Amino acid sequence: MTTANKSEAYLKGEALFKQLHGQHSGEQIVRELQDICPDHVNQTYEWAFNGILARPGLDILTREYLIIASCVTLGYATPQLKAHIEAAINAGGTKEQIVEVILQMLFYAGGAATSNALRTAKEVFNNNSH
Repeated sequence: MTTANKSEAYLKGEALFKQLHGQHSGEQIVRELQDICPDHVNQTYEWAFNGILARPGLDILTREYLIIASCVTLGYATPQLKAHIEAAINAGGTKEQIVEVILQMLFYAGGAATSNALRTAKEVFNNNSH
């Protein structure tokens, strides 16, 4: 899709995406989906990022913490969990806060999901410490 063909919602969503996910796991997820289903990428930018994530009412970091909690609770969204941990860091979140968000899910998501999410967070922290 050329820039001229992109809607305003797409461009705004893409800009927020790049701010939060540029050069990290989220960008890799988009690259992997672009060839198989470009409409999914378009919808992600227009609806998820421009339509939901950029809404007033909650700041970006709070929204990222909520997404992290949701990924932990799902238990199978590891690529998305990595991407949103990175996004939370890019939005100003700290390692300690991210660990607390994940630990908070212990009684809602279960021990295995929480333990696995903490391991994923450790991997992200180690990769982002350079």
